[in-house]
Amino acid sequence: MRTRTGLGLAAVASCVALVAAVAVGRDGGAAAASRPAPPKGPYAALGDSYTAGPRIPDQNGRPTGCERSDRNYPALVAAGLGVRTAEFEDVSCSGAVTGDLLAPQSTDHGVNPAQLSALTTATRLVTLGIGGNDIGFGSLITTCVRSGVAYRLEKRLGAGTADRAPCRGRYVSGGTDEIEGRIRTAAGRLSDALDEIGRRAPRARIYVVGYPAILPAEGTDCTAMGLAPGDVSFLREKERQLNAMLRERARAVGAGYVDTYTPSAGHDACAEPDTRWIEPLIPAAAAAPVHPNARGERGMAAAVLRAAGATD
Repeated sequence: MRTRTGLGLAAVASCVALVAAVAVGRDGGAAAASRPAPPKGPYAALGDSYTAGPRIPDQNGRPTGCERSDRNYPALVAAGLGVRTAEFEDVSCSGAVTGDLLAPQSTDHGVNPAQLSALTTATRLVTLGIGGNDIGFGSLITTCVRSGVAYRLEKRLGAGTADRAPCRGRYVSGGTDEIEGRIRTAAGRLSDALDEIGRRAPRARIYVVGYPAILPAEGTDCTAMGLAPGDVSFLREKERQLNAMLRERARAVGAGYVDTYTPSAGHDACAEPDTRWIEPLIPAAAAAPVHPNARGERGMAAAVLRAAGATD
C-alpha cells in the first residue's frame, strides 16, 4: 500500500482524490485602491496535491514522492510576480495534511521536510493550500464512487427504489453529519497553523487558496465521476462547506481568502475535456484523477495573482 499521495486514493486505480487549495492574504481583503504593491519575494508555497500538481509535466523538486510540477500555481504565481528563483521555495507535497506543516512527511519516494521550515522572518509571501486530506475527502470520493456503481447496478436490474444518494446515507444519519464534524476539527488545526505561519513569517502576506469546483455548480448529471445523482449534490455541498471554513479561518486571523471555486464554475471534472480544470476518474490530460490539470493550475494562479494585486 502506498503512502498518502494526492488525496489518498492512489490505491484505487480509477479514483484518485482531490484536494485542495486555500488562499489567505494578510492584507485583510483591502479594496484595490488601498491594496499594497504585490510582494516580490521571498515566496514560500505550502500545500497538498492541489498545490503540487501531480502528473502535470514537468515533475520536479525533491522528494519525487511529492509529485510537484513546474507548472503548478505557485510556479506560475512566482513567475507572474517576478520572484527570483533563489527567493522561491515550493514545499507543497501530495498527500499533505495540516500536521505535515510542522512535521516531516514520508512519501513513497523520500521524506518532505516540515513545510513551515521554509519560512523565515525574511519571507514576504506565503500561499497555503490544505485541508482536503484532513477531512478525508479522498476516501469520501472513493466511497461515493463505489456507492454509485451499486446504484447503477440496482437501476439496471430494475430496482425502482434505488437510493439516489447512497453515499450521503453513509455519512449523514440521525441528524449527525460526519463530514461536517471533520470540517469543524480541521478548522481548529488550520487556525493553529495560520498562527504559526504568522509567528515565523511576521512580515509576510499570506494567501489561503480555496479548492476549485470538482463537480458541476448545479444539477446532478456527472457521468464521468460515476456518482449517484444525489451524491453529486452531497459532494458539492461538502466541498462548499470546506471552502467556507477555509475562508472563515483565514479572515478570523486577519488574512484574506482566494476564491478559486467561482472562476472554475463550468470547468469541473464533468465539463468537456478542452475546458475543464479538473480531470475526472479517467483523465484525458496529464494530471492525477480528480485533480487539477495544467489549465486548472493556470486558473488558480490567476486567482492568486488577482488577490495579490498583480492583476485586475
